[in-house]
Amino acid sequence: MAVIELKVPSPGESITEVIISKWLVKDGEYVSKDQELAEIESDKATLTINAEDSGAIKIVVPEGTTVKVGQVVCSVDNSVKGESKKTVVKQASEIKSAPVQQKKETEVLSVKNYTEGLPSPAAKKIMEEQKIQPGKIKGSGKEGRITKGDVLETLSKGFDGGSLNTWSGTREEDRKKMTPLRKKLGQRLVSVKNTTAMLTTFNEVDMSQIYAIRAKYKDRFKEQYGTNLGFMSFFTKAVTEALYHFPAVNAMIDGDDLVYYKYCDIGIAVSAPKGLVVPVLRNAESMSLAEIEAGIKGLALKARDNKIEIKDMEGGTFTITNGGVFGSLMSTPIINPPQSAILGMHNVVDRPVAINGQVVIRPMMYIALSYDHRVIDGRESVGFLVKVKELCENPVRMLFGGKDPNDLLLGL
Repeated sequence: MAVIELKVPSPGESITEVIISKWLVKDGEYVSKDQELAEIESDKATLTINAEDSGAIKIVVPEGTTVKVGQVVCSVDNSVKGESKKTVVKQASEIKSAPVQQKKETEVLSVKNYTEGLPSPAAKKIMEEQKIQPGKIKGSGKEGRITKGDVLETLSKGFDGGSLNTWSGTREEDRKKMTPLRKKLGQRLVSVKNTTAMLTTFNEVDMSQIYAIRAKYKDRFKEQYGTNLGFMSFFTKAVTEALYHFPAVNAMIDGDDLVYYKYCDIGIAVSAPKGLVVPVLRNAESMSLAEIEAGIKGLALKARDNKIEIKDMEGGTFTITNGGVFGSLMSTPIINPPQSAILGMHNVVDRPVAINGQVVIRPMMYIALSYDHRVIDGRESVGFLVKVKELCENPVRMLFGGKDPNDLLLGL
């Protein structure tokens, strides 16, 4: 009998303990080599523990327990071989020997569901979107089946005298322990408000040119680079160019010194299942739009799957956050310490604007720059935001150091 003990890996420097947030397998279950066994959370990231060999697992630490880095949390008995394969063969044999019986059971189940007044597929989809319980609607179909028309008619009339409630109030409470990541995030946000002289300045961007470029080239772009052409790449490129012209926005305080960075490591705020994370694009100033899009896509997928590592979030000289994906019209983003500024993007809305004395409808986006006034003066903050606006409204300028191509041609 060979038992392999699995210990908690170190998520990064200075981290001494983590929480076993979720076991992905059951005690005694047969696991395969490299299979993910558990998710562990620190105050910086979520990682997984993988099986070092195949065998039967024995869990010694329950979910929700805080453990030290290097502590044994489970073991794998690799003398147990191929239990899962035996189970699969047995099940396949049983299914093969009784196909007629299985078919009959399926038919009976289908008829039973039909006669119980359950919704049709089309009706079910609408009810799930509107969070409507089947018991709230009386079906008019065969044997009381709920049709799409029943759902639409009920929605048009409303429930309970015209009041459509998506949940029923109770006096219950649901208490959950804060995750290390959420707790650390809260501490950092409060610290920023208490230790920086944070101000926010606003502007707006006419997105017409970016819309036109995306409409014209998005298919060719995706065909050639395998990724979509989104807004974030334009704004990231505009930010890196604006940081060149306003270096104080790319600086931060270190003791009694101001450190000015000659490169742009841009943090992209991403909403992950466990909370907000800010992975970093290294040397974004040297990236093309395609490289930026591919980099952001890769980081977003890692965040979605809780695969973000400490090294993905370390550093960063400036951060961009896009509340527009959630429908935000305007906000004041909070600085990501120890950085000195953050750009907030928002929802694009068609609005009437005055262009050359005429009122026209344009797709407009409010943008916000929150900055530390100890490092960045008002002139620099406003100038930086205006530069971002100019570059996004005339993206061709990004190829010419932020200048008008005609000015360069004429030597002006």
